[in-house]
Amino acid sequence: MTTQTITPTTMPPKKREIFGWAMYDFANSSYTTIVISILYSAFFVSYLVPEDAKWHDVYWSIAMNISTLIAMVAGPLAGILCDYSGRKKVYLGITTIICALFTMLLFFVQPGQIWFGILLIVISNTAWMLGEVFCASFLTDLADNKTMSKISGIGWGIGYVGGLTSLIVVLFGIVTADPSVDPDAYVRQHQWAMVFTGIFFVAAAIPTFLLVKERSVPKPGFETLQWRKLFGTAAKQMRHSWKIVKDLPVLFEFFLVFTLYSAAMAIIVQFVGIYIDAELQMSQGQKTTIFLALQVSAMVGAIAFGYLERFLGPKNTIMATLIWWMVGVLGIYFLIPLSNMVGMTPQNFFTIIGIIAGAGLGATQSSSRAVVGLLSPKAHASELFGFWGLFVRLSTIIGSMSFAIVSDTMGRQTALLVILMFFFLGAVALSRLNIDEGIISH
Repeated sequence: MTTQTITPTTMPPKKREIFGWAMYDFANSSYTTIVISILYSAFFVSYLVPEDAKWHDVYWSIAMNISTLIAMVAGPLAGILCDYSGRKKVYLGITTIICALFTMLLFFVQPGQIWFGILLIVISNTAWMLGEVFCASFLTDLADNKTMSKISGIGWGIGYVGGLTSLIVVLFGIVTADPSVDPDAYVRQHQWAMVFTGIFFVAAAIPTFLLVKERSVPKPGFETLQWRKLFGTAAKQMRHSWKIVKDLPVLFEFFLVFTLYSAAMAIIVQFVGIYIDAELQMSQGQKTTIFLALQVSAMVGAIAFGYLERFLGPKNTIMATLIWWMVGVLGIYFLIPLSNMVGMTPQNFFTIIGIIAGAGLGATQSSSRAVVGLLSPKAHASELFGFWGLFVRLSTIIGSMSFAIVSDTMGRQTALLVILMFFFLGAVALSRLNIDEGIISH
């Protein structure tokens, strides 16, 4: 009588392993929430960049775009390493340590040291984006076609909790000084906040490395595969992905449509903290309230629109959120007259609009991912999701640079029209796209 040997490669995932995988979203959300979206971006523009500098938002855009370009080039190589090496946890650990370390090194950046700050942000943000590739590669090990969306959604939801948790600690326990009263303490507290963020990232990611099993095995010949051949393999895979996309015209059209409205979302994620800090003259307590409210709003909105998607379908859900966003952006653009009309302060009226509009963020992203899944043949789904990542990076570059240039030359209020333009163009293009035709064709 023979017995079957159970190895990590064949062992079915347990609930604790899925929990461990989702905890990486919990961990790395601290970086995007505190460093990229809300806290350090505003601090960078207002305190690291001298007040009399010609450019402000452009400097932050430079950091975002350089790191995005590097991730675009290195992303396919990261995918090859996932497929060939059998060491996904090792590479995930390396990118985690690099991101956390260079985030903590932001402690040493002083006001006026713009390029030192940009260098550290570029390295940490690039490592974060590549870590996303390695983390996502575990999903196919942990889920099948029936549980893929569910498990992915668990990670998404826990990610919001991680961002909210880390933000609460920072805003209530570390960054408490009033910059108008004690600017030196305010600067020091932001520096310590970066140390905390790096430590939080690593500590919260420990369950991932303890609980998630390495199921992939090295492909034959990987040990002797040279880096030059790895790059060649990555380039070959990209050409193959491009050929597949050309044979799926509806999917390719959706990638282009997605790039338009995703550019608007990239602007919101990367510049919301800057806009609130620089334009609304809020007190520290008011900013704390709106930052926390935005996180809760995005989490609740993702859940609510997720239920709505069952009835509307992903395309109609995306369209609804784009209209939702356009109304919100217009409300912020006409903030002063509208707040006067309803008898509220601009700060309070912005808080209400921001909470309502922010509820669409997670829904737009998750519904877009669902459309890519519907339009992708199962045999090439992972490859096409990787190719979709290139369009995500492209939209980030287009959006952030467009907004930053208009903001620094014509003002942030005028730059809001850039966001509105990308949402409007995306909605018009989406309305003309026959997704059902693409689904039927394969």
